[in-house]
Amino acid sequence: MGRFRLFIRRGFAVMYSMWYPSPVGRLLLTCQDGGLTGLWLEGQKYFAAGLSEEPVQEPDRPELRAACKWLDAYFAGRRPSASSLTLMPKGSEFRRIVWTLLCEIPYGTYTTYGELAGRAAARMGRESMSSQAVGGAVGHNPISIIIPCHRVVGMDGSLTGYAGGIKNKIKLLELEGADLSHLFVPKKGAAL
Repeated sequence: MGRFRLFIRRGFAVMYSMWYPSPVGRLLLTCQDGGLTGLWLEGQKYFAAGLSEEPVQEPDRPELRAACKWLDAYFAGRRPSASSLTLMPKGSEFRRIVWTLLCEIPYGTYTTYGELAGRAAARMGRESMSSQAVGGAVGHNPISIIIPCHRVVGMDGSLTGYAGGIKNKIKLLELEGADLSHLFVPKKGAAL
């Protein structure tokens, strides 16, 4: 599981960024204060959400080089661990819990929003949790691919809810060797 570090911002901290060319399109990576803060597919829903200032292009930052090395390994079909990186996604405590749970989904597998909601409820000491609330947290994941939000599907096996697009979700799952035989793309306009 990736290391999530809470920090209090004191003074001005510069946000750095770079672009990474990938099989699913260009990826924008950002880092700040020694950790990776963002990884978005160009044009995805919520692209660069949460960036409060324009990041400084600086591909030689150690955090960004480490993320590129991770992505190189991932797209080469190896199984890099998110725990090898310092991940610092910005979000509420609830969202950080969901993002931590995403990191626990094994490579090449997937879970449902309902199952993830059950695990989130247990982690938070609650009896139940809304699948829609969990879906919102999954959809706002600021470190796509490394925090594997593409590994969550609908309870009925529908391939839904990936901010980077369903085609990219399928590509990522195929790259990981996931069994997609029980999954389907819902027809446009179908209730999700």
